[in-house]
Amino acid sequence: MNDIVHMQSQFRSDFDRSSVCNFDVEVIEAPTKPLIHQMSRFLLIKKGRGRMKLQGIGYDLRPGTVVSILPWQTSDVIEVAEPLEYYLLKYYFDGINNIVKSFYNIGNDTINLIEQITRHPVIQCDAKHEAVMDELFLQIRKEIGSEIRDKNHDEQNLRNIYLANKLVEIVLQFYRIGGLLEAGGADASHAISNTEIIQYIYNHLSEKLTLKDLSTKFFLCESSVSHYIKSTTGLSFFDLINEMRIGKTINFLLYTDLTMDELAEILGFVDSAHISKVFMSRIGMKASDYRKTYQKVNDICKIKETKASYKIIDYIYRNYMEAMTPKSVADRFHMTTRQLNLILLYQVERNYEDFLNFVRINRGTELLLSTDLSITDIAMAIGYNTVKTFTRNFLKFRLMPPAVFRRTTELQEDDLL
Repeated sequence: MNDIVHMQSQFRSDFDRSSVCNFDVEVIEAPTKPLIHQMSRFLLIKKGRGRMKLQGIGYDLRPGTVVSILPWQTSDVIEVAEPLEYYLLKYYFDGINNIVKSFYNIGNDTINLIEQITRHPVIQCDAKHEAVMDELFLQIRKEIGSEIRDKNHDEQNLRNIYLANKLVEIVLQFYRIGGLLEAGGADASHAISNTEIIQYIYNHLSEKLTLKDLSTKFFLCESSVSHYIKSTTGLSFFDLINEMRIGKTINFLLYTDLTMDELAEILGFVDSAHISKVFMSRIGMKASDYRKTYQKVNDICKIKETKASYKIIDYIYRNYMEAMTPKSVADRFHMTTRQLNLILLYQVERNYEDFLNFVRINRGTELLLSTDLSITDIAMAIGYNTVKTFTRNFLKFRLMPPAVFRRTTELQEDDLL
């Protein structure tokens, strides 16, 4: 397929795959082919003039232009009037987003970096803002220096902390400048483009996405959505989702002791064998080995707040059958119910009630298929007080009553015999 868009590597650096970020200076003298970016990046234009497309939208490039490219966005330079020289900074957006929400957001305010940066992915800095951005980029360049690892592990840890803080500064400066553009009346609206399909999938990985969902969102038939994904990435719809979900898997491996079967259910994989196979294929090491290696790194960094958020998920997952309330869970972890919901919305994109019901209905589905228990007994076993509540939530997640689900599944199995 000649139309397949090349995918950028998921690593910041080809030399050191565990690096926090990578800095480079690049020059473009002619238009480029489209590229899908698995890794986020910033570009700060220093010299030249041209034009690029990001997610199908055209933007002018000139000295002082800063471009933010998020994971799974597509870009290409379509015009070079004068050779473009720019600073290139590759980094892991989800990690920086997590730091902002976990450590810097003291007031627990709603900060949607993805939404704001998506509205204004390219900003034209005035002299003042360009000087600030330029200084931050050069500070990162100076700190990175050579890509050869420092043998002093303490110094390496301090370097990573410094770089992470500078990345947060750049992201927040970009966020604020984009907000100033919006306040000044800059038009941030544009028509929905097919190029947004891939990023939409990435932003909704915790949901049970289907081609039907995407066809409704983007006003296309299912075959057109499927064809676009395949012709653009070379991957099927399901293979693309698996590729993206591995990134989410990594956080759970680092901060929880959930088994692979439990992770498969939470992240939407078929089973533990499926998640293990995809992880090995993409990362090049077993998920269990990855957990043993990198959990030690996070123990050094003492990321207590982030670990606590995953402990909440783990607690709900293991105690779903109990009579839990948002307040009782919040009290257990010494926080308010608002903080509890904010954490869950960030980590699993569901509030407390939705996540608890999600876990319960999954367990109820298993019992419907693997036991002869009555629907009433199943409802009580998974934590519901009435069959009516069980049925209402089952309809929400499975789009049919539990009795119909059990009967339909049994009929399908009989047809296969």
